[in-house]
Amino acid sequence: MSGMNRRHFLKHVAAASALALPGMEFVRTIQANAQTLRRNNKSVIVLWMQGGPATIDIWDLKPGRPTGGEFTEIQTAAQGVRISQHMPKVAEQMRNFAIIRSLSTSEGDHNRGTQLMHTSYTPNPAIAFPTIGSIMAKVGTDREQVPNYTPVSLPAYITIGGGGMGNGGGFLGMNYAPFGVQNPGTPPENIRAPQSLGTGTDLEDRVRRRQRLFYELEDQFMYGRVPHLSAGMAYTSKSERDAKLAERAKFADASKAHRDVYYKGFSLVASKEGQVFDLKSEKPKTMEDYGAAGMGANNFGRSAVLARRLIESGVSAVELSLGGWDTHNATFNAHSTRLQPPLDKAMGSLVKDLVERGMWQNTVLVWMGEFGRTPRINANNGRDHWSRCWSVVVGGGAIRGGQAYGATDADGMDVARNRANIGDVFATIYRGLGIDPDNQVRDAIGRPFRIAGMNGRPIADLFAGNAVPA
Repeated sequence: MSGMNRRHFLKHVAAASALALPGMEFVRTIQANAQTLRRNNKSVIVLWMQGGPATIDIWDLKPGRPTGGEFTEIQTAAQGVRISQHMPKVAEQMRNFAIIRSLSTSEGDHNRGTQLMHTSYTPNPAIAFPTIGSIMAKVGTDREQVPNYTPVSLPAYITIGGGGMGNGGGFLGMNYAPFGVQNPGTPPENIRAPQSLGTGTDLEDRVRRRQRLFYELEDQFMYGRVPHLSAGMAYTSKSERDAKLAERAKFADASKAHRDVYYKGFSLVASKEGQVFDLKSEKPKTMEDYGAAGMGANNFGRSAVLARRLIESGVSAVELSLGGWDTHNATFNAHSTRLQPPLDKAMGSLVKDLVERGMWQNTVLVWMGEFGRTPRINANNGRDHWSRCWSVVVGGGAIRGGQAYGATDADGMDVARNRANIGDVFATIYRGLGIDPDNQVRDAIGRPFRIAGMNGRPIADLFAGNAVPA
């Protein structure tokens, strides 16, 4: 093995194990963060609208104004709160949501907006800030402290359907990066064992045999790369032997981390937990309600069903993405046919399910994108990038729903009341989960950073009695 480099070695090990992903995606995404979870299974769900949604046509319509567009408003379950006519299922659940209509941000570029809205920090090329999902994986308490805890191999942070993930784990490292699921409704390629391995007990036995083979090869690789630390161990003094063992342990750190990654992968492949990704056990009516089956079935509906299943299974953070919101052209046709209808079914059904299953009080959901879109309608019947004033939606946990916080002016050109920044939104999310937004995480050189941005504060009006819970 001494003449074999690590890349070449891993290629052969992957082939031998028959469990590799294209591009070794599995190595990069399955993490050691499966051991952390918030007290009482607290979780966050991010509904990410990739492309920058025109919130003036969804949550903050301006009927009768030059900027008002083509849609009409409908009344919701929250008195006095009206939203788009194409969002009837969400309107029924509005008592559980709060619309923040007065968000003002600083980034009108897709990449920079994605990073800002995932991290609450202005993008900085010198610092890779961690996303909200990575923070949730980091700040949680040990799962073993949760009553009736059952050990799981599921990662703590999972993204579904691609889309914006900001910087992933950022300076927290790959242990807190997301595990990506590209095709909701089927077991991901990165946990599905090859069909050639069989099923049932035979599958588990054969996977475990490959697991043992992998560990043997990994040990051979490590010892082969450090023969000077292995040779003559039986004939050296205790001090010399201890020194060699200490030096070998330093080399073994990377190898051990690699072994740990694969251990979790093998465990997930061979366990029943992998079944959480398979939606076949869901009732047909449920799948239709989400827009995951029947006429107009779509991946976002399936993503929402999977998100609920993952939260039920103890995952700390789930992000699901609906793309196509970069509507510089024909925005009203896009919203009415392919954007708002699937969003409405999935979002409305997801919240309804979480409430009815008693999970809403321990889950905070946030709907957002990179930025909003211009009140002015352009020459192509579209709207362009706009971050001066726009809307996000939050709900769940300790957050008081059934209201719209803040307001824009008559034409939606500026904030008219209760301006909020992204740090305030993050602080509200964390406080809704019982997490102190003043908590800090540290980068690789020990610099502290607040998890809710530089100066974010919970929005008091979004909590019962206008009091921010301690």
